[in-house]
Amino acid sequence: MSEELNRVSVIRVMHWNRQLPSPMPSHRYRDIYSRIPVLPPDRTWPDRRITAAPLWVPVDLRDGNQALAEPMDPERKRRFFELMVAIGYKEIEVGYPSASQTDFDFVRLLATTDLVPSDVTVVVFTPARPDLIARTIESIQGIRGQVVVHMYAATAPTWRDVVLRRSRDELAAMIQAGAEQVLRLGGESVRFQFSPEVFNLTEPDYILELADQVTKVWDASAERPVILNLPATVEAATPNVYADQIEYMHQNLPRRDGVILSVHPHNDRGTGIACAELAVLAGAQRVEGCIFGNGERTGNVDIATLALNLHAQGVDPMIDFSDIDGIRETVEYCTRMPIHPRHPYVGELVYTAFSGTHQDAIRKGLAVQGDGLWEVPYLPIDPADVGRGYEAVVRVNSQSGKGGIAHVLETSYGVQLSPSQQVEFARHVQRRTDSTGREATAAELKTLYDEVYRSN
Repeated sequence: MSEELNRVSVIRVMHWNRQLPSPMPSHRYRDIYSRIPVLPPDRTWPDRRITAAPLWVPVDLRDGNQALAEPMDPERKRRFFELMVAIGYKEIEVGYPSASQTDFDFVRLLATTDLVPSDVTVVVFTPARPDLIARTIESIQGIRGQVVVHMYAATAPTWRDVVLRRSRDELAAMIQAGAEQVLRLGGESVRFQFSPEVFNLTEPDYILELADQVTKVWDASAERPVILNLPATVEAATPNVYADQIEYMHQNLPRRDGVILSVHPHNDRGTGIACAELAVLAGAQRVEGCIFGNGERTGNVDIATLALNLHAQGVDPMIDFSDIDGIRETVEYCTRMPIHPRHPYVGELVYTAFSGTHQDAIRKGLAVQGDGLWEVPYLPIDPADVGRGYEAVVRVNSQSGKGGIAHVLETSYGVQLSPSQQVEFARHVQRRTDSTGREATAAELKTLYDEVYRSN
């Protein structure tokens, strides 16, 4: 019956959908259900709501840094670290000390100075290899406060077979040895984190086996919890699938009370934000990402967007983005990469309307907005929350309308146009912007206004 309904649905669609098969070789790819088991949990996440921020862990100094054409020098890394401390991050991954002398030296700088506040936990990253673990533990000697040693190994079948060339048992033995070495060298001074890299493409039973193994070695408990980080290292499915995978782990992990369940989504499908939000609904307590989403390929998940999404829903993000432009300037300096003007919340144009209908609605909304709940059309948050003014909310080009033009003149110069003048002057502006093909600044509007009305 369902196959018949599907066939009828396709026939009906074809009456109005004229798209044709593309020449792209889509047959070369498999969906996630053909690659690994996706075990359905006792699904609760669709009915849940996010009412509190997870623990945010920025990885800009490690994962983000590895993705830069020009990795950060020590001065840039220090400036970025100080920014993250200043805006309120309490757990920060600071480097991959066994990967380069620069990273090792930066961790040593943190260990030998007072740059790390007593309430901030630093995280260092290492593969599950004896020599690299030893080098990592060497780098953190003397750091005051909590330190997390983050050990990882790629666990998905393709990575096991093609890259590592190890069987499941051989890889499990390597991870066991790494966990024991971290415990032996780190002792009581560190906490522990394990990431089965490419979790989302790894067999669920194998993840549970490895989780049981490392939490047993590290004696996971509520008093000294182990972080189990489950990365969507390469996005491979719709966000609901990742949520199901996370909820299955949440429901079946051994020693669950002694585990902080963490996620690390990437953005290969452009849905990293959705994956992170649904993962939190599904039981994740901690989210790793980069402040504005920098990372390999299409990037890590964007923590600023995640945090401000909560803010826009009335939930305290627990990070201070009230000077979003200052944060952007520092991130752009440190990464040598510009932020896109349409980037959510931080982009230059995200609170700006050029369209006449949008401008009219915003103008009317601002006119009646008091100090209560924010209810201005087309502006999901008050730009003032992130340090933006209202002068750039409405800008004028050939797509703009009379209300937007009147708003710019009134807010910039105190010029109030009557309803008839708004209609008349908009025609003059339309002719000017059509002829130039560019935006008209407030000063240009004022000059044109003087030409039209002061000369009469």
